[in-house]
This record gives sequence, structure tokens and C-alpha cells, in this order.
Amino acid sequence: MTVQSDLLSRLATYGALPDDDVPLIETAFLLAELQHVGISIDRYNQHIKIMSAAVKDRFKKLIDAGANDDGLTRLAALKHVIADANGYTGDRDTYDDIQNADLFRVIDRRKGLPISLSILAITVARAQGWQVDGINFPGHFLTRLTHNNHHILFDPFSNFKIMQAHDLRTLVKQIMGERAELSANYYDAASSRLILLRLQNNIKARQIEAEDFEAALDTVMSMRAFAPDEYRVWFDEAVLRAKLDEPKTAISLIERYLTKAERPQDIHDAKILLQSLRDAIN
Repeated sequence: MTVQSDLLSRLATYGALPDDDVPLIETAFLLAELQHVGISIDRYNQHIKIMSAAVKDRFKKLIDAGANDDGLTRLAALKHVIADANGYTGDRDTYDDIQNADLFRVIDRRKGLPISLSILAITVARAQGWQVDGINFPGHFLTRLTHNNHHILFDPFSNFKIMQAHDLRTLVKQIMGERAELSANYYDAASSRLILLRLQNNIKARQIEAEDFEAALDTVMSMRAFAPDEYRVWFDEAVLRAKLDEPKTAISLIERYLTKAERPQDIHDAKILLQSLRDAIN
């Protein structure tokens, strides 16, 4: 078995798990390892352990110095270690650089996308036993710390800034237009599987933009490995198979996708592609 197929096989073992039981950082590292076959994962795991221990130590020092045992103190410990001491920051200058969604390169470069930096923050916080969730906010992934039923939304991409209602309203208008308003479902916690799918979607989008369709297909296959029931990925694969001149495989995938798709626009788009593929081989 090749290293690549072994990694995919290990990802597939997570495919049978419930959404929240998929190990977040372990899976993110496996996905990065697919892009860097031969690079040892050990030093990246060690980096996470070192940051986790540093957060524990920082939190204790804050408490010993008289800080309240609350969510703000937990967030202060996270920010101090991840952003201040280790220098992690959002990559605003080269936001679309594919390295920003690759956890190995994020750690090497100390910068990344909102979602990749959130994965690090979630992992280090949960190592303390703290409740920290990813929030699937449209266009800009966020993180939420909960303690004693008090929620703090924060943004690891922006130096762990606490996001107030007016910040969120401004953000949603920037992303979705001036007429957009906040919606209750924007605050839903994202499962581990959903976080990882969103991470890989960032990579796939950049590969497609670069017209590297074979690499994009590899990314989609990694997504199918840990999320076999995510039917929207079937359509992504179908589009790429069509671009790579594999119409019969694409047709089969679209037919399967149409048994699950619900949104009228999605169904319409799939049927148009399906008909064009059938016409091309007849």
C-alpha cells in the first residue's frame, strides 16, 4: 500500500464516526500530510502539546495573580500563548495563498485563514477541558468560548478580537452586502466534520482557480474519505471528473447526487450538467 493510499485509508476510518467524534487536529494533520508525504507529523503534534501546556501555565498565573476564573481569563491565556508568544496572525496580505489552509504550513509560517487559526485555538483550548466551538459564520469562520453559560465570540484571525454584535453586523454586510442582516443560524456550532470540510473547500477552491483540476480532485477524494455521506462533495467530484474527461463517472455521480439534493437551484444546475454530459457521449 502506498503512503498516499494509507493516509486515505486512515481518513476513511473517521468517515464512519459521528460528526463530532471526528478528531479535529488529527484529521487536519492527516490532510496536511497528504500534501507533504514524507514530512514527520511529530514536530507538529509536539508544537500543539507545547502551546497547550503554555496555556495551562498562563491561565494558572493569571488566576494566582487575582484574575477571575471566567471566560475572559481563559481567552486572555489563549491569546497570550497563540497570538502574542507564538505570533500567529491572519494572513491579510496573501489571503488566497493555499498555504493558509494547510495546517503544516500554517504552523511553519505562523499565519493562516480564519478557519485554520480557529482549529489551532479550538484544539489548544479543548486540551484544557474548556468548551470552545467553531462557528460556521458565513464567509469568515469564528470561534466561541463558553463558560458558566456565558458565550464569548472571538476571531483568532484578528488577534483574538472579541466580536460584539456590531462587529458581527459589519462583518456580515461586508461579506453578503449592505442589505444583509444577522441570522440566528449564523451562530450554530460547527461539527468537527463540517470544520474540516470547510477547511478543504478553501484548498479545493484555490486549486480550481489555478486550473489544477487533478490536485482539486485529490482534495475532493480526501473529503469523501472522512465525509462519505456529504452528498455535495459528490457533485464537486462530478464536475472535476467532467473536466478531466471522465464523463461516465461524472454522470454516475450526478445521478447519485440528485437522489439527495434538495435546493431547486442545485437540482437545476446538476440536471443541466447531466444533460450536457449525456449529449457529449451520445
